[in-house]
Amino acid sequence: MNGQTLHRVWRLGADIDTDALAPGHAMKHGIDIIARHCLEAIRPEFASEVKPGDVIVAGPNFGIGSSREQAAAVLVQLGVAAVIAPSYSGLYFRNAFNLGLLLLTCAEAETLNEGDRIALDTTAPAVVSPRGARLACEPVPGFLMDMVRAGGLMNQLRQRGGSPASQKASNV
Repeated sequence: MNGQTLHRVWRLGADIDTDALAPGHAMKHGIDIIARHCLEAIRPEFASEVKPGDVIVAGPNFGIGSSREQAAAVLVQLGVAAVIAPSYSGLYFRNAFNLGLLLLTCAEAETLNEGDRIALDTTAPAVVSPRGARLACEPVPGFLMDMVRAGGLMNQLRQRGGSPASQKASNV
């Protein structure tokens, strides 16, 4: 893994729901406060110990539950580089990319362990395990990768030259 950025793995189980990511009791606050409560019911230390560039590796059905976009926004706020799982809730999938959070769909995600240092190959896409094994991921459409690189849909629209409102007006 010469010269590649390594990302520390936080391992979670299956069926991580949006209430675990952005607990209902914190929803009256801004995203900075909500993020302090991210995963507190499952991993109480997560919000205070996660570092920018870390990744979450989870089981199937990541992001099930309500459509609250804060469930993806908290991971962006905390600096999580990506979530790697075998499957996602459809609403969570869309919210994550809209907010610039990379989701990699990887059937072999659960072979990665807590604390592993892994590399992400976003062009293949693939995950490179500490042992050098390449775990294939489902392709991510180019327009979604563009959103991630831009830091989310709103940033992408701003970079294209104008506010979202002027974009909408020009498309009429």
